[in-house]
Amino acid sequence: PLTVDYVERLYAGGIIKGSRFVKREGRPSDEAILNGRLIDRSIRPLFPKEFGDEVQVVLTVLSVDKENDPAVLGLIGASAALAGSDIPWEGPIGAVRVGKVAKDGGAPELKLNPLAAETAVSDLDLIVSGKEDEIVMVEGGASEIPEEDILKAIEFAQKSLSPIIGLITDLAKEIGIAKKEVAVDPQVKHMMEDLRGFALAPLKEITEKTNSKEEFSEKQTELIEKVFKKFEGTYQKMAMGTGMSDLTKEAVRELMIKDGKRTDGRKFDEVRPLHIRVGVLPRTHGSALFQRGETQVLTTATLGSTSLEQILEGPAGETTKRYMHHYYFPPFSTGEVGRIGTPGRREIGHSALAEKALDRMIPSVEEFPYAIRLVSEVLSSNGSTSMASTCGSTLALMDAGVPIKSPVSGVAMGLVTDGKVFRVITDIAGVED
Repeated sequence: PLTVDYVERLYAGGIIKGSRFVKREGRPSDEAILNGRLIDRSIRPLFPKEFGDEVQVVLTVLSVDKENDPAVLGLIGASAALAGSDIPWEGPIGAVRVGKVAKDGGAPELKLNPLAAETAVSDLDLIVSGKEDEIVMVEGGASEIPEEDILKAIEFAQKSLSPIIGLITDLAKEIGIAKKEVAVDPQVKHMMEDLRGFALAPLKEITEKTNSKEEFSEKQTELIEKVFKKFEGTYQKMAMGTGMSDLTKEAVRELMIKDGKRTDGRKFDEVRPLHIRVGVLPRTHGSALFQRGETQVLTTATLGSTSLEQILEGPAGETTKRYMHHYYFPPFSTGEVGRIGTPGRREIGHSALAEKALDRMIPSVEEFPYAIRLVSEVLSSNGSTSMASTCGSTLALMDAGVPIKSPVSGVAMGLVTDGKVFRVITDIAGVED
């Protein structure tokens, strides 16, 4: 139970809110939500699995100079706060931004923490967080640069993390607060042993012999009901449900690492069957239906005058955006009942992910003087919906006649390891994710 809130205050940039009627800051901006998710992804993996206390990390932007990135500073601040607390967090970590900046008219070179103006013209914008010898999180965008340049940039970033980590380590020692002990409940340990003995083998059989998400869910539910009946009165249902979720992960990981197999029988580098249609809607300017396995996304492209650009207000001032992508993930896409309304953090994050994938391929306003709005509607989900949205975005833009520089596709990748054996997984499905 971790919550990360990145809070922007307009006073940080010497700004009063533009609305004539409301001057107080309201709900977080998309930028604030994205920065919060960035920090969340960096710190979340380092909490012990057994630690169940609620943790909230609040990062408030107090001052913005419009040159240095507050998100990276916020990530470092979160690392320092957790390292100096009694929370049993397995940090600290450092974080840096890397760009490719030309010096004195020469060839672009890797630069650590480039200024905002340099980032705006850089062929590479990469944020890396991690320990001295381990990468925790990578996020970025690039203008079709070679793969080896990306690897060099990540290595360059990792070498720069050490001084930050050292500083935080020294600070934590100076604060001198001892970490809490993470106690493992003996009853939970006994329960997991019982569940493993009763259900692990059937779970492995289900994961190996079931191809569709629906069939897997049905068989898993049947097995869970058998578990409830078997251990009724011995353990609580909620605890057994959580235990079965953990055991499912264990079964899938064991299938891949020890047996070298995937849940749907595919090879590790195999993509699920693809089905594509364009021009599926009569009124919108461009549309595409992209399906990969059981994941299906409908993306539309709508064009308008540049006066319809989105105006963004933040501590650094007002900016505009003429290319927008909005991702919607309705509950029916996973066969569930749920709330439909304002987008959640995940939807905002996936919107930005697919938007960033194509942002550098969009023609300049001089070449194509239109505002562009893409909308991706997830119709069916079994993993990798954000990357299906990326593929659908390319197709919808091309169907609308937008002269993009190059088509862009996306695929979700995974890595499973026990520390010795590594399995790189292409086009991860829902249960693998």
